[in-house]
Amino acid sequence: MSRIEERIDAFTKLGIFISQFSQNDSQKANDVLFNDIFFDGFKHQLKLAQENNSWFTKDNISLSLKNWSKSLITSNLEQWTLNENFQNDSKTVAIVMAGNIPLVGFHDFLSVLISGHSVLVKQSSNDKHILPFLAKYLEHVHEDFKGKITFTEGKLENFDAVIATGSNNTARYFEYYFKNKPSIIRKSRNSVAVIKGDETLEDFQSLSDDIFTYFGLGCRSVSKLYVPKDYNFETFFNGMYGKKDHITNAKYANNYDYNKAVYLMSEFDLLENGFLMIKEDESYSSPIATIFYEYYDNLNDLKNKLSEDKDKIQCIVSKGFVEKEVSFGQTQNPQLWDYADDVNTLDFLSKI
Repeated sequence: MSRIEERIDAFTKLGIFISQFSQNDSQKANDVLFNDIFFDGFKHQLKLAQENNSWFTKDNISLSLKNWSKSLITSNLEQWTLNENFQNDSKTVAIVMAGNIPLVGFHDFLSVLISGHSVLVKQSSNDKHILPFLAKYLEHVHEDFKGKITFTEGKLENFDAVIATGSNNTARYFEYYFKNKPSIIRKSRNSVAVIKGDETLEDFQSLSDDIFTYFGLGCRSVSKLYVPKDYNFETFFNGMYGKKDHITNAKYANNYDYNKAVYLMSEFDLLENGFLMIKEDESYSSPIATIFYEYYDNLNDLKNKLSEDKDKIQCIVSKGFVEKEVSFGQTQNPQLWDYADDVNTLDFLSKI
């Protein structure tokens, strides 16, 4: 096998390993490589991840692992890397990871290693348990990864390029701090849904996944709706009803109660159903348990507006509105080649 084939094989085996944890009840398989060493230890790390961050529920962690196990198959990895020209000259790439959803930095981690580079990882304190354990598994599966994966909690040193993800404020710091290095710097982005008025109940039930998955904390989570003038939200709220149990999560409920109190004291107009509020607002970024909405008069004018604001938007969910739209219910199921901020990470890594 070539070097790239060996790396693809290693990540395929990792996908098989994590597929055992993609349901709420882990199912240990007899034929998974190194299961005797890693299975129980990984279960423990997942438990620690839940205890460390109450947004990381068992459901959310299982969903993340399920999605990655589906992505890490040989055909996907081969298709993704097919047209990339990776050099034999290995560099060290630092990754500064966010921690808003489980394994949110895994795509960058995968990209660096599949490209043949070494990786220096600075994790968020909110998501520090899962990835180091998976890295140990990779080193057992493919010995060439040994010495190429480093985690640090201190200052980043001795690296050739950097991929950093953070808020708009931290991005300014990143841009200054890493100004002399090849870099991808990601800022805050949100996703929007464009409602035309002919959507079905099933469309909105699918949209509820885009809104509520990971409690809406991901950049691919829909935080804003664009609706026609005088739109009636009844079918929208009916479509959201299946996610009513989110209010049983204490942290979500606290955010709901707090934001509702703030809105009521400020005498804002809002609609709510006991677990979700919608509020008319021009901003893209809405608080937890809240969706902002804005009326539009003309779809072409809306296209122009969203095009002008493309640096603030991760996904546009719609049905026959724009070319690169995401279907209802699909924002949390990206392909390997659906790059964050539309920046081709593999292309960047092939040229450093």
